Amino acid sequence: MTRRRPGPTSILLVLLLVLLLGVAAIGPAARASGSARAPRASTPLASASRGPCGRSPAPRRYTRVVWIVMENNGFGQIVGNSAAPFLNRLAAECGLATDYLAVAHPSLPNYLALTSGSTDGVTDDAEPAAHRLSVPNIFSQLGGRWKALEEAMPGPCDRVTSGQYAARHDPAVYYVDLGATCARDVVPLRYPLELSAPFTFITPDVCNDMHDCSVATGDAWLARTVGDIVASREYRSGRTALFIVWDESGSPGPNRVAAFVVAPSVPRGERVALPFTHYSLLATAEDLLGLARLGSARSARSMVAPFHL
Repeated sequence: MTRRRPGPTSILLVLLLVLLLGVAAIGPAARASGSARAPRASTPLASASRGPCGRSPAPRRYTRVVWIVMENNGFGQIVGNSAAPFLNRLAAECGLATDYLAVAHPSLPNYLALTSGSTDGVTDDAEPAAHRLSVPNIFSQLGGRWKALEEAMPGPCDRVTSGQYAARHDPAVYYVDLGATCARDVVPLRYPLELSAPFTFITPDVCNDMHDCSVATGDAWLARTVGDIVASREYRSGRTALFIVWDESGSPGPNRVAAFVVAPSVPRGERVALPFTHYSLLATAEDLLGLARLGSARSARSMVAPFHL
């Protein structure tokens, strides 16, 4: 039997069919692998392709300092805790002070120590109306060149605890010398974060700061917030240093807390065992920003050289 050769039309139809089948097979795979991006919170440091730390030498000087103050967890409740995957990844990528002590219990004296170099005789968590402090502080040192970003604060410079906003975690509202700048510079936290000021003090609400909610909740909040910071124009400029610290351990005994140092010049995985305190953090910020040291920060060990800032 003689076989008939396929004509040009038949060959063309077969080729067209193969092409259509190939596109149909490739399309879904491409859509599945190419366009599904993980949420920023789950890959918070992805924006820094070389990682947020160990990427450049220290600049001539850092021009911006950012603090995030968390709540009531000791060193061992954070470092090595599987409920804090982001923070433990951050410890591997950036700097960690392993002998950092808070200075008091309860919360408020620690916030005052961090920002004025003294607990100012305060031993409780009373509202600003009970502690009208007229003392030098890092905010007054900077004039109007600072911001306090307060999550869940109902309005600017709110001096009354309400909902998930705790005035005792917002030290700026205790300093009466700030005057009208308080209404301008102590503002509700919004994303994307406003990081243009030389000094930014960030306070999560009482759930996200780990005070009322779990370590896992705070870790997820930090993943988003730190991701926002390291992806910012200010951080990518190479002149912003971020510090994350806990106000106190929340339990009797040694008041040891974790302190993370995130900056482009901090070597990856840097762990420093030198003793530091909240006064050290104030001294560090003042040194970086060219300010005179206040109170007990004058004699405190700075974190600048140990962390290559």
